Parts: sequence; structure tokens; C-alpha cells
Amino acid sequence: MRLILGSGSPRRKELLAQLGVVPDAILPPDIDEDPRKGELPRPYCERLAREKAAAVEAGPDDIVLCADTTVALGRRILGKPADAGEAAAFLTLLGGRRHEVITAIAVRRGARVWQRTSLSAVKMKRLSDAELNAYLSSGEWQGKAGGYAIQGAAGAFIPWISGSFTGIVGLPLSETAALLAAAGYPLWRIA
Repeated sequence: MRLILGSGSPRRKELLAQLGVVPDAILPPDIDEDPRKGELPRPYCERLAREKAAAVEAGPDDIVLCADTTVALGRRILGKPADAGEAAAFLTLLGGRRHEVITAIAVRRGARVWQRTSLSAVKMKRLSDAELNAYLSSGEWQGKAGGYAIQGAAGAFIPWISGSFTGIVGLPLSETAALLAAAGYPLWRIA
């Protein structure tokens, strides 16, 4: 049995390490991540996690772990910004408001799939022009849903969360541990 992490995110690999888990392989799937017309944030995020897990090539006893993180402002999906202009638009939209961070996890072993979803509420303060420009110039927003990383400099912009910090970062550890255990991955083994 191998554990395959279907994600190129260094953050997800670091979070797994907090559980004492080191993936045997890292195989990020290449799927279309565009939302479907009228698709709401939670079903969108859950669909992507399932599709990622299905797209990773694995043996029948291998365990595949995939996740997707989406930032939602109401019914609007704020994915990974295409450029600094879109990141600025996202951060301005989120400023002074609560939004939801959804992370869906899918674990596949053979034909069986287990799935859980973490929902967290986040409030971001309104950013001054100086804060916004400094954050954009840092490049930290690149490849981040909603255009920010709570575990980085943007943590200074977040006065309040309700939910899972690790879920907001990109892999909720409680849910992930439960899914890995359900799939038969030997967590908490003594070396």
C-alpha cells in the first residue's frame, strides 16, 4: 500500500507531516478546474476533490489523497487569481467582510471514495492602499484561492476565524486523519 498525495501544494505536504505522514508519491492531477455554469461554491469544491482523486493513477491497494480549497463570498467562487489585478479585486471584495473557506477532501482506495468537507468562516479587515500594494508585490497571493494565504503575511489581515485553521490553509487535519483511517492507512503507528 502506497499513499499518493494528489497535490503539488507544499502546504498540504507540510500539514500531512504534522500527522507524521509522508506520502510515498506526489502526483498532482491535471483537471479542468473551471466552475460549471451556476455551480455553487461547496458542490464545486467537492466535485473538484472527487475528480482530482479519480484522475490520479494508482494501484488497487494504493490510497490517493486529494483536496480542493475554495474561497466563497456568498454564491461567488473566488479561485486562484490569474494576475495581480484580479488578486487586488478579490482582496478588495473580501475587505471588511466575512467569507467562507471551503476545503473538500477526497480519499480513494481502489473503487471506494471517502469524502469530507471543512467549512470555515473568515473575516478580513479592509486593507489600506499601502497594505494591498505591499501584499501584491510580495507575490504571496499567487496560486492561492481568494488571493491570500492565512499562514503567511495575510494572517495580519485576519482578525477573526471560526472553523478549522488547517482547513483554511488547505488540508483540515481532523477530517484528513479520519478519512485516512477509514481507508485503512495506519495512522498513529509506533515506529
